[in-house]
Amino acid sequence: MDTTVQFAKEMDKQDVLSGYKKEFYLPENQLYMDGNSLGLMSKRSEQSLENLVSSWRDKGIDGWTEGEDPWFTYPEKLSERVATVVGANGNEVMVTGSITVNIHQMLSTLFHPTAQRSVIVVDELNFPSDIYAVESHLRLRGLNPAVSMRKVKSDDGYTLTLEAIEEMLTDDVAILMLPSVLYRSGQLLDMGRITEMAHKKGILVGFDLAHSIGAVPHQLHIDNVDFAIWCHYKYMNSGPGGSGGLYIHERHHNELPGLAGWFGSDKTKQFDMSHDFSKANGAGAYQIGTPNLFSTAPLTGSVELFEEAGMRNVRAKSLALTKYLRDLIQTEVGSFGFVDVTPVADEARGGHIALAHPEAARICKALKQANVVPDFRAPDIIRLAPISFYSSFEDVWEMVQRLKTIVVEESYKTFSNERNVVA
Repeated sequence: MDTTVQFAKEMDKQDVLSGYKKEFYLPENQLYMDGNSLGLMSKRSEQSLENLVSSWRDKGIDGWTEGEDPWFTYPEKLSERVATVVGANGNEVMVTGSITVNIHQMLSTLFHPTAQRSVIVVDELNFPSDIYAVESHLRLRGLNPAVSMRKVKSDDGYTLTLEAIEEMLTDDVAILMLPSVLYRSGQLLDMGRITEMAHKKGILVGFDLAHSIGAVPHQLHIDNVDFAIWCHYKYMNSGPGGSGGLYIHERHHNELPGLAGWFGSDKTKQFDMSHDFSKANGAGAYQIGTPNLFSTAPLTGSVELFEEAGMRNVRAKSLALTKYLRDLIQTEVGSFGFVDVTPVADEARGGHIALAHPEAARICKALKQANVVPDFRAPDIIRLAPISFYSSFEDVWEMVQRLKTIVVEESYKTFSNERNVVA
């Protein structure tokens, strides 16, 4: 393993995506390794937001129907472009809501418990909001979450096995809902195989793509996934609180939305003001209220970057960056108590590397002081995510050198080993 800065610089010379770094606003003298939590702003996202602000300023209410991007159909047109990022048909994706709102919509629409099938399977490592949403749906149907929500167990506290997932697929299960990438460890699940296993048992399958969209190519339609939900503010760089997204396979488009609202109407009839709901064709039917256009607009500029660069190139660089990062960690600070809990194989790894360490919280604080932005997840995980668009190999090299200085000099001991309010 070549640990010299010259090697990193040579890798950067060969990087076909290196030109995109100038497209982003990078904090001066800072190494940003938290794009798996909040992506940085691109100049094109800024421009697409400014364009929408201008249309409001110049057109007022006529912005709904006039101009280059009329607001009335803005989310639908954008959704067709996002569909290519997740490997779906254009009518299967909708930019709308947030992850949790979209979970509620998908479960309201597709969860039809019966006396024979009333269980939703999740996993014990999942993000809390997903669990809260599932519990609430079970309670609303008069079911006890302690009985009707089952969690796939983890053998090591960081990852899931196919065997453990398959063991949970019993005849009383209605829905299996898992993350595509586990947020703590960065494990990428085999979505196609899991979906196939579940469908053989008559179980619907949904995935939370929060930690994979924009970092990992997907083929939701080909994999026959029933539904998926995600945010756009991580690897997709759409900004804090940016509108989320949902996918629902076209075979389910006959389903009335469980949570109906007027933006799920047939666009040609929406302003008829009829009390009889005319469902839109496709995923647009599962919108609820008026779209949050200012939270949606930045995604237009971001998607343009993905269309230009291609997800294959984005994924290839992401894998190269994370491999280089973990190799440097092992070589430079491997003797300082860090445990790399992210799967090694490319096909089992998302876009970040997760390191377990008993002093993780205070090490993250020391990194912040050294102008490195990491991500801490309780109780002991440091997440590091070099991003294909704006991270270089030299950035990774420099970040590890700063980490090495922190642990060698033990400067982290000046901080408390407790997380901040926002980790």
